[in-house]
Amino acid sequence: MSQLLAGNVAIVTGASSGIGRAIAIAYAQEGASVILADMIDAPLEGGETTLALIQKSGGQAAFERVDVGQWEQIDRLVGVAIAKFGRLDIMVNNAAISSATNLLETTEAQWDQVLRANLTGMFHGCKRAVRQMIAQVPRDEVRGRIINLGSQQGIVNSPGETPYGVSKAGAIYLTRQIAVDYAAQGIVCNCISPGKIVTGRPQEPALVEYARRRTPWPRLGRPQDIANAAVFLGSNRATYITGANLVVDGGWLAA
Repeated sequence: MSQLLAGNVAIVTGASSGIGRAIAIAYAQEGASVILADMIDAPLEGGETTLALIQKSGGQAAFERVDVGQWEQIDRLVGVAIAKFGRLDIMVNNAAISSATNLLETTEAQWDQVLRANLTGMFHGCKRAVRQMIAQVPRDEVRGRIINLGSQQGIVNSPGETPYGVSKAGAIYLTRQIAVDYAAQGIVCNCISPGKIVTGRPQEPALVEYARRRTPWPRLGRPQDIANAAVFLGSNRATYITGANLVVDGGWLAA
């Protein structure tokens, strides 16, 4: 194992299932100590928890039950990372929900719920991470790295997912703003925008079939595809990459 992240401390939100689970496991495999943040610890895919899998393989991790939409809980989460491991090197803002509604179907409550979890939660994670990181001693020029999860649906339209698409467009913008505002302080901030990724969430067959036809690569994405990108952006091999939106979509946007 290359151990690209040896000695690093990372927080991954939404770490119990899907993309967040894959990122957390990959980080631990690469030598990072990982704080797993989620509302529940049971994976949607079934099977053992992310924490159990990491610990079974000899990795170092801890689970914290967190609602990212509440500042006090994000503040506590980063405090736990500092208390346990002494610093915060990588903050991965991955937690997200959807409403599966278009504009006219979306209620104000649904809008508020999705934006609070996806965008306000990311704002909280970025703000608290930057506050911690700028107070740290740099390692290889960098005081800390933030990785936000966007989506191809924040770049092109998001059929039947208006609040989700808006939140992901906001994630891409927020990434650029932070990268520019805090570059002088040694903060690296990037975004990963996945295409269609098959996770443990229920999949509507018609949408899956559409994604298969629309994606040039001969398969749909896997959580590990996003984890691979997150490992690279979290490592010192990506120091001069900041403010970027790395699209991992099997060629969808190129077609």
